[in-house]
Amino acid sequence: MFNRFRKSEPKKIEQSLTRTRESVFGRIARLFGGRGEVGEALWESLEELLIQADVGVPTTIALVERLRQRAAKERLGQAAVQQALQEELQRMLQVPSSKFQVPSSAGKLFVILVVGVNGTGKTTSIAKLARYHQQQGRKVLLAAADTFRAAAEEQLTVWGQRVGADVIAHQPGADPGAVVFDALQAAFARQTDVLIIDTAGRLHTKYNLMEELKKIRRVVQKQVPEAPHQVLLVIDATTGQNALVQARQFTQAVEVTGIVLAKLDGTAKGGIAFAIVQELGIPIQFVGTGEKLDDWAEFDTGEFVHALFA
Repeated sequence: MFNRFRKSEPKKIEQSLTRTRESVFGRIARLFGGRGEVGEALWESLEELLIQADVGVPTTIALVERLRQRAAKERLGQAAVQQALQEELQRMLQVPSSKFQVPSSAGKLFVILVVGVNGTGKTTSIAKLARYHQQQGRKVLLAAADTFRAAAEEQLTVWGQRVGADVIAHQPGADPGAVVFDALQAAFARQTDVLIIDTAGRLHTKYNLMEELKKIRRVVQKQVPEAPHQVLLVIDATTGQNALVQARQFTQAVEVTGIVLAKLDGTAKGGIAFAIVQELGIPIQFVGTGEKLDDWAEFDTGEFVHALFA
């Protein structure tokens, strides 16, 4: 999929995980640096470090137990246990992504709904996603349906100008459903390939926000019955376990199909990726690897795990 981006992704992902690799996962790698026995002290240290890395307590306990069983059954030494750890970590990130669709045919509008709490990097991620699709040769239109937050429309418009994508917007406080309706009509008229809809990012505990998201979904489906084709939840990797709480709430409200893990370069605890995938069963689709527009990569489980120990 999207081979044009593959050559640059490993380097981007590896660079974005520098802080994570040099902190907790570096200490995990050093646990297996000797030729000593694989004993209780090693398992306890591994468990402690995985929890520190934000892998999460339930996920960590299950992971260490699987490793214990493999080590006993296969009589693994320290080096072999480290290899088994990487294999298990990669397996943990591999979940069915059948709900995640990709643009497949010209002349058919592809609708992406982007959700997430304010401050997660949602607007920046939308700009990066727009650039990503443009570089695939697609015409992109943006919809500023976050009418609640002050200056949200202006912020998205600025990013739209930077990437060369038009933005459909109303006045602050306008009905988000009306913005989405107008954006759909504009997308049809302009023969747009991809419509990316920004949504309000108030606290995920607000009932009205969730109802608003459901309304937007209904407006979209009246015009494009099979849409939204993707519902991407932007998660700030630096927020740790709180990101998992957000993911649960949004998943219940709008049937999230994929995760965008933003600000991956800004955290030393990249283990939150494992907790999200394991507890929610939602695949990570993209990662934000820096502040520039092109600091964006498709998520690859093998590259991610390799980069943690590279």
